[in-house]
Amino acid sequence: MAGAVPTRSARGGARAVRFVLDGAVHVARDFAPTRTVLEYLREDLGRTGTKEGCAEGDCGACTVVVGELDGARVRLRAVNACIQFLPTLDGKALFTVESLRNRASGALHPVQQALADGHGSQCGFCTPGFVMSLFALYKTDPAPDRAAVTDALAGNLCRCTGYRPIVAAAQSMYVHGRALPPEARDWVATPAAAGARAAQAGERALARSLARLVRREGLVLPHASGTFHAPRTVAELAALRARLPDARLLAGGTDVGLWVTKQRRDLGDLIYVGSVAELRTIEAAGAEMALGAAVPLTDAAAALVQRYPEFGELVRRFASPPIRNAGTLAGNVANGSPIGDTIPPLIALGARVVLRRAEKTRELPLEDLYLAYQKTALAAGEFVERVVVPARPAGLRFAAYKVSKRFDQDISAVCAGLALVLEDGRIVSARVAFGGMAATPRRAPACEAALAGATWNDATSERAAAALAHDYQPISDMRASAHYRLRVAQNLLRRFHLETTGALGRGPGQAPARLDDLREVRA
Repeated sequence: MAGAVPTRSARGGARAVRFVLDGAVHVARDFAPTRTVLEYLREDLGRTGTKEGCAEGDCGACTVVVGELDGARVRLRAVNACIQFLPTLDGKALFTVESLRNRASGALHPVQQALADGHGSQCGFCTPGFVMSLFALYKTDPAPDRAAVTDALAGNLCRCTGYRPIVAAAQSMYVHGRALPPEARDWVATPAAAGARAAQAGERALARSLARLVRREGLVLPHASGTFHAPRTVAELAALRARLPDARLLAGGTDVGLWVTKQRRDLGDLIYVGSVAELRTIEAAGAEMALGAAVPLTDAAAALVQRYPEFGELVRRFASPPIRNAGTLAGNVANGSPIGDTIPPLIALGARVVLRRAEKTRELPLEDLYLAYQKTALAAGEFVERVVVPARPAGLRFAAYKVSKRFDQDISAVCAGLALVLEDGRIVSARVAFGGMAATPRRAPACEAALAGATWNDATSERAAAALAHDYQPISDMRASAHYRLRVAQNLLRRFHLETTGALGRGPGQAPARLDDLREVRA
């Protein structure tokens, strides 16, 4: 059973999910904890504008926007409804494509109007997802350039229109927004940074509604298929995890969601970490940085790039904005995938993980977390509490590379993290790690031995590249052959040498050395 109830009634429902939808608090009860937001919208609420395409967060047809309290403001982010479990909406605001039309006048939202006027839709199946990704951009960036627009749309696929009219709509939607008559300038219709009084009042009203939904105690949703737990504190999480060591931990659901939508697995009891405020923090302890287990990849990536700009291209190409908005850095780390994009660069930087079981914590170097394919050193009842990234040492030369068949939203064939500390041209220390080359992300000891203590020159680069053949015996699969992977890994090391020694010597008009250096060419 589900229905919309006034905001003032929102304090109840200890065993129900409550979220704001179209200005009212919506209460959902009696559903399986793994019911997706997409299923609930289409089958329970009849909101069929949100589409199912891939059911794995790749095509963007299911994109919705979720709002969360951020101090006195409301932060909006696009997510994939097809792999987001309904209980994770508790205490948040949900916007679907039906939410955007002006309820009083029936007028289209400026994003929708821009797409309609610019002929940005043909069959229309993908259009609601594009609308919602553009709506998130419209509400968060007052003046995006073309690169920001294309990045915002990286998680949306269109099979018939082509992207030129959609990108053009992204640039013209602000014109429509600024041209709204005063009576239509509510918060939903007003673009980011616009100072309309009605819009500001609307955001404050939504923030008050969300504040009233904040729980003092954790959410528990019993169901025949398993109980959903959403503890509020890390102490509560640790006690719950120790009591239920076989329960499935859930963070962003960007991987676990596919176990339900693709593999039809029964997940049993679930423990959701996203409601633990202590795990959603990024702390600078001295020169080190500690990222909590529930920090979304979007926030973690921004913090990493601020300290290590060399992460920039890799995090831009990591999945898509809706996936990064939901998934977490710790989830990517704890998953232990041999092709987890963040892991090789973090290993190269000497990152550590803090593991917790009940009241006890321990630290491990990140590379020691992985024992075998999809097997980690986590003990029963233990979880990753945070990821610690060390301070940047003087003389560091660092690179994070990803090689895949597509620029955006593709699984790596090879991912590399390379870190050297140089002193007067001599390599004081070397840490080299690759993903996609073995059953786990792994360091390259023979390569590191060839680098340590040597002068960073062509001969050293070649010796280290040759040593990689002793470190890895990669497999062949659909993404790449073993021969290709080894050659790519060796060439990435050579590229690292060229980029860090200035040997490229690129002049005006010469081709860029990195994908991230590519820029739009005007016709």
